[in-house]
Amino acid sequence: MLNLQSSHAEMPRQLPAVAPAAHKALSNSLAQLSPISLDEIQDVALLRRFDTKMVLREDHLTRILAQLSAAYDVLEIAGQRIHRYTTLYFDTPALTFYHQHHNGQRSRYKVRIRTYEDSGLAFLEVKCKTNQDITSKERLRVLEPTASLDAEEREFLDAILPLPADTLLPVLGNAFRRVTLVSKHRAERLTIDIGMSFRLGRSGIVLPSIAVVEIKQAAYSLCSEFIGEARKLGLRTTSISKYCTGIALLAPQVKHNAFKPQLGLLDRILREGNNS
Repeated sequence: MLNLQSSHAEMPRQLPAVAPAAHKALSNSLAQLSPISLDEIQDVALLRRFDTKMVLREDHLTRILAQLSAAYDVLEIAGQRIHRYTTLYFDTPALTFYHQHHNGQRSRYKVRIRTYEDSGLAFLEVKCKTNQDITSKERLRVLEPTASLDAEEREFLDAILPLPADTLLPVLGNAFRRVTLVSKHRAERLTIDIGMSFRLGRSGIVLPSIAVVEIKQAAYSLCSEFIGEARKLGLRTTSISKYCTGIALLAPQVKHNAFKPQLGLLDRILREGNNS
């Protein structure tokens, strides 16, 4: 069991650095895409969906995006196409949600407070993956995000979770930058997370040169232009959870055998980035 009394997380504020060259290359690729507004993107919210994930090098990402201007629009807010996010994950002292995922439980949960740093908006969110592989998300607006759950937030969680909200503690802080794409042709959204960092207590780690892409679809399909371009580079879909990855990296004493393939992939990408 992780000793949460000595390692519990606080609201993350330190955002990871992004290598200037990588940031410029990504910005140049995104400049070729047409913008879409936050209001327009609500039509493809997909709060109940099928998710497919990929992990790849940022240079591969820019090569893929260069081929997709006819297939996707990019979310633009106040002239910005790369947006800052911070997340605080909650779990029980026994890491119930982490172990649900590690042990392959088909119906599982994640609880987090996510802050959209550029707008200041924050939400308490519950993600549930069902035994039909459908991901749903419910959320509550949070006016002043903190590492403690107030009465309204606990009531919101108690109506959704199979365990009491007062058993939850803040566990892991996470920060990243995100690009959101919307398909021009089908009910599909992509989120692309870069510059990821994690903090657990006094320990922290930054994952440069890695991009995590999540393809969110109303109905599962591999007929995605992004997946098609990625396959041309020999890339394949995978399973990865930012929360579980952060725990496995920063608390190696916690059981993580099921995540070794993902950790190995991250290590390989980091080494390739250092050698490029």
